[in-house]
Amino acid sequence: MKIRVILPTVVDVFVEETIQEFKHYVPDSVEVEVCNLDYGPASVEGEYDEALSVPNMLEKAIEGEKEGCDGIISLCFGDPGVKPAREAVNIPVVGAGEASMLYASLLARSFSVVTVLPNVVPMIENISKKLGLHSKLASVRYVNIPVLELVDKKKMEDALLEEMIRAIQEDKAHALVLGCTGMMGVATSLQDKLKEHGYEVPVIDPSFASAKMLESLISMNIKQSHLTYMPPTQKLYK
Repeated sequence: MKIRVILPTVVDVFVEETIQEFKHYVPDSVEVEVCNLDYGPASVEGEYDEALSVPNMLEKAIEGEKEGCDGIISLCFGDPGVKPAREAVNIPVVGAGEASMLYASLLARSFSVVTVLPNVVPMIENISKKLGLHSKLASVRYVNIPVLELVDKKKMEDALLEEMIRAIQEDKAHALVLGCTGMMGVATSLQDKLKEHGYEVPVIDPSFASAKMLESLISMNIKQSHLTYMPPTQKLYK
């Protein structure tokens, strides 16, 4: 099994960390390619950035299929390019945002997402609506740290813990989702710290969620559907 993980930004600051993290997410039998964009935004922190990332992300997805990849991950919580990529290739395409929220909906009756900046909040709410999960979304909170500053792990983890406790206490969240794929390597630690505060709730890493979802789809031999529209007079079964 071979998968391509696309970081939809031109900076490579998270590439090596992503390679190392994915070694923990999937078995040794899975070959993981990690790449960033040749052109596009430095980070995805809004709709404009997301739009800029899509053209080259699609090119990378098509290239991955031609080179024998069995599936594609768009490694950004906003899921840039996921839907058009599903039209362009015949292999499964998974977005980190949709994967983590789907898993959260299976684990708890309500969940909160803790993301980076306030302008990302509407994007996440829109994803939850498209997935039919908005009624389960207790809240979207943010730590007010830009994506490229998430390399300061202690600052990020402290801010996440504070907002997560508020999400549990004030928003009645029963599960928590890290709302940016740059928040790698802290889910287990945060889950342990929440337990120390008396809250035993799952903390979902979107990168991990996307890896396991794609692995499952490939193992099930699921192909990408291109049936996006059917005229009213046309019947699927004759």
